[in-house]
Amino acid sequence: MSNEQTAIKATYFSIVGNICLAIIKGLAGFFGNSYALIADAIESTTDIFASFLVLFGIKYSNRPADKNHPYGHGRAEPLITFLVVGFLITSATIIAYESINNIGTAHDLPKSWTLYVLGAIIIWKEYSFRVVMKRSIETNSSSLKADAWHHRSDAITSVAAFIGISVALILGKGYESSDDWAALFAAGFILFNSYLIFRPALGEIMDEHVYDDLIDSIREVSLQVEGIIDTEKCFIRKAGMKFHVDLHAIVNGNITVKEGHDLAHKLKDTLREKLPELGHVLIHVEPNY
Repeated sequence: MSNEQTAIKATYFSIVGNICLAIIKGLAGFFGNSYALIADAIESTTDIFASFLVLFGIKYSNRPADKNHPYGHGRAEPLITFLVVGFLITSATIIAYESINNIGTAHDLPKSWTLYVLGAIIIWKEYSFRVVMKRSIETNSSSLKADAWHHRSDAITSVAAFIGISVALILGKGYESSDDWAALFAAGFILFNSYLIFRPALGEIMDEHVYDDLIDSIREVSLQVEGIIDTEKCFIRKAGMKFHVDLHAIVNGNITVKEGHDLAHKLKDTLREKLPELGHVLIHVEPNY
């Protein structure tokens, strides 16, 4: 299964899961008198649209290179990640606004059975986070990583709701707003996670130098190619699920231009064979004197 197929399969997993959970949370929150669960349902609803955006981004970013996009369409993926962060910030703002309004409004205690619903949701969301995060690492997908953090933030908001409802039920009348305070805390956590998702996507757009491990692997593979004496500059930029490389390779200064050209092609082919996550590879040949 290709990286694209793996990422798409993981995204469909997220979409189906979020649709089911949004319905379950919404119904449980309405009938169980829990605004924290309703807030959770709001986040899951935005997660559905965010996952559809991720799906579109993965499909679009994996389009082959063309005349107008010689490096491919991979940069669409971090742009989609920015939109996903926008969804998160919007949902956090709505939850915070409604929580503040509800804190000062008298309402009934949440139903005790909502704790069982939340317990099941927490387990499922943590499992979903681990599944999607594993796939994001396998495919080098920044938007899929954002989708994974959606699941983790959902699990945390559910934990907050669980604590808030538990406090309200244990302490009884006068502590009904514990549920709303939990929802407000969840909104803050969502905003914090939004930054954690946004920062690496921004680094990808700005070609930030954060790929030292991959550079070490490139240098190691390069020295295995007969005729390559050493490597010098190595620059990497990420686009979608691929890493584009500019590498300076040091060779014998007495070889012909054609020999140097052939050696550069051999090095390029070897790197792409040994490191399939590499996309465009540009080799600049340097003499060893």
